[in-house]
Amino acid sequence: MQNSELERHANQVRKDIILETHAAQSGHPGGSLGAADLLTSLYFEEMDINEENVGTLDRDRFVLSKGHASPALYGVLAEKGLLDPELLITFRKMGSPLQGHPSMRYLKGVDMSTGSLGQGVSAAVGMALANKLDGNTHRIYTLLGDGECQEGEVWEAIMSAAHYGLDNLCILVDNNDLQIDGHVKDVMSIYPLTDKFKAFNCYTIDIDGHDFDAIRSAFAKARENKGKPTVIIAKTIKGKGVSFMENKVNWHGVAPKDQDKEQALKELEAN
Repeated sequence: MQNSELERHANQVRKDIILETHAAQSGHPGGSLGAADLLTSLYFEEMDINEENVGTLDRDRFVLSKGHASPALYGVLAEKGLLDPELLITFRKMGSPLQGHPSMRYLKGVDMSTGSLGQGVSAAVGMALANKLDGNTHRIYTLLGDGECQEGEVWEAIMSAAHYGLDNLCILVDNNDLQIDGHVKDVMSIYPLTDKFKAFNCYTIDIDGHDFDAIRSAFAKARENKGKPTVIIAKTIKGKGVSFMENKVNWHGVAPKDQDKEQALKELEAN
């Protein structure tokens, strides 16, 4: 797929994130916007997932460990044709399958119910181990937040993944250096992050999380890697694509008002 096509899809996903969180007057736009390029590349180029195989075990699987970024996942699923786009404005509404944190009970393409930070990557490790035991050659992907890496459960999961040689597991870290209370390095520093994952015996790649060529190359290297899990540390911008949200911690969990929505959509339309 051409980068221009991926950019077009990612831009639509960002519009959907704004529409979802505005309609709900709730949610997490900042981290969702920042992860849009990673998820677009994952669903449109990397993973084996489509309308025909989405309800089966015969495909790759994805776990959104940072479950509060669900608006990005729903936007990608809609853009991929796996979710009715009309449902997006029901986000966080009573009776909607689009819950604030994704639930596998209600939507095909949501492979794990997540939200409690640290648990999603643990589930992904279990899926990858199960595939190894079953002889299933499909791959498992998961997206972690950098603030989420403050959770001890994350490192227990990584230790297990390395111990069992889960080279069918690809872990993405959305490294925007911001969490709900401020900069990650100030709240509870996780750095040096690359060295930590290497010390846990992971194959580690550092990239620009908004560069589709870099993302594509990292996924290719992950597929070639054997004997250990891959961790892709993606440097991203929280609020990417909307000027007044970029690198602003206050947009972690605050929904756009009417004026914010109009300005954000106008900027994204210009792209």
